[in-house]
Amino acid sequence: MTTVTQAAKLRRMTMPLLTFVLASALHAPGPLAAQSLSSATIADLNAAFDAGTLTSEGLVRLYLARIEAYDQHGPALNAVLWLNENALQTARALDAERRARGPRSPLHGIPVVLKDNVDTSDMPTTGGSVLLAGSIPPDDAFLVGRLREAGAIILAKVNMSEFASGPTMSSVGGYIRNPHNTARTPSGSSGGTGASIAASFAQLGIGTDTGGSVRGPSTSNGIVGLKPTLGLVSRDGIVPLALTFDTGGPMARSVYDVAAMLTVIAGPDPADAATAKSQGRAAADYTAFLDAGALDGVRIGIARQFMGGDGDVDWIVNAALETMREAGATVVDVTLPQWLLDVKEDWYTTIRWREFRDQIPDYLETIGPAYPKTLADLVERSQDIVSSTPEGATPNPSRWTLFQQEEASGLLTDHEYVAMRDYGLPMVRSLIEGLMESEGLSAIVYPTSPSRPALAAGGGSGSNTPSATNLANLTGFPDLIVPAGFTGDRLPVGISFFGPAFSEPILLGLGYAFEQRTQARRDPATTPMLSGDVIRR
Repeated sequence: MTTVTQAAKLRRMTMPLLTFVLASALHAPGPLAAQSLSSATIADLNAAFDAGTLTSEGLVRLYLARIEAYDQHGPALNAVLWLNENALQTARALDAERRARGPRSPLHGIPVVLKDNVDTSDMPTTGGSVLLAGSIPPDDAFLVGRLREAGAIILAKVNMSEFASGPTMSSVGGYIRNPHNTARTPSGSSGGTGASIAASFAQLGIGTDTGGSVRGPSTSNGIVGLKPTLGLVSRDGIVPLALTFDTGGPMARSVYDVAAMLTVIAGPDPADAATAKSQGRAAADYTAFLDAGALDGVRIGIARQFMGGDGDVDWIVNAALETMREAGATVVDVTLPQWLLDVKEDWYTTIRWREFRDQIPDYLETIGPAYPKTLADLVERSQDIVSSTPEGATPNPSRWTLFQQEEASGLLTDHEYVAMRDYGLPMVRSLIEGLMESEGLSAIVYPTSPSRPALAAGGGSGSNTPSATNLANLTGFPDLIVPAGFTGDRLPVGISFFGPAFSEPILLGLGYAFEQRTQARRDPATTPMLSGDVIRR
């Protein structure tokens, strides 16, 4: 493991040779199709591998050069915490393996970034907290093991909202910046993953979602993201926030890449009992459901209760609905009960706060004895850090104040918690399922965020319009985010495709059809393509 600064020095030594090699390769004779690195899907990269115009080592170097140019320099996105010092060595070995035996999977030699609450046995996992600084977990998270087995390269661990909650910063790494406008938030808690993928620091990213933490950063950074059905992706080796809601999720610049990554990480894990329900329900290949004509003949519900907070966002959503109609979809208005909108935040925190208090000790027990072992320990140790440390860590008062609220929230035996778990959550699931069945809907759509990304230093959006995102957590249902367009001040807007449990094949098909018709994703203004960022195949 190397720090970003150490890795930058190494890359500066190798950049002149890299530039020569890339220039030679990219100007080779022959009728080769060319596209930008940011627009290339995994399928495009594999075509380039097959054509001999690209190697995994070359791809890793392209992404390292972009991290060097834009993460601590240029717009200084501050998204990357640690680079994998073995990434180039691993890429060379995977290139040799490809030549000798062929690829393991479509992800063979593809660089991935991981949110810093996903365990890696060879790099720190701190949950974005100085309180866990330097912690090396005993083994990889289950999904990380799946990625490595498929031949993916773990390129970096990226910044996040500390312990997956609070402001879009960590006490380890500080604030993360949105590459579309560094004065705006990239949203959390997977803000480092969202910014990294939007800025093309890697092909793929993993985020986690407890109350919208894959989906907020996906829309704010203008990328694709999926919050899967609870139980489709193992949570083993992910620092818990609330296991009733927690799930890992794929993030990428295209629906195709999200589907390809989901294929690798989905499925049962004996270490996570919730994944037993995915037995026989995880698809063998989610890319098989990507159909440019999938919108033709389907019924889509629009939840307009989550509109009205931002005229530009509403304009983009209405344009998206018209695109769906033109593609052959029937779009109907759907209305959720007002009582659900009134109580859903309280229902969410009733579960979330108590579960973090109860479940974080189980994770802390797996790491070294020098680290806190309970939430009370985290509260106590946080109060000793009131200024920046020599290593560059900073206090995070907003998140650390929330520690105190979580510690005081209560127990899993409290009648409020039991009622919510046993009756409240099943009622929400039943209500959403009934609404979709009664209307014959393939999906419900809504603006992932009712307003454009807020000013990073300005707090909230200023909108009183509710967000729908935690409905997917209260139900455990999947929610796919696809870029839909931009506001007048060039900030991304995403649209959600929300469906019942294990409807990922349908949602991915619908999202792909929408993506292919709109082609709404754009490279961020602050992180343009570098001169060598071209893929030929």
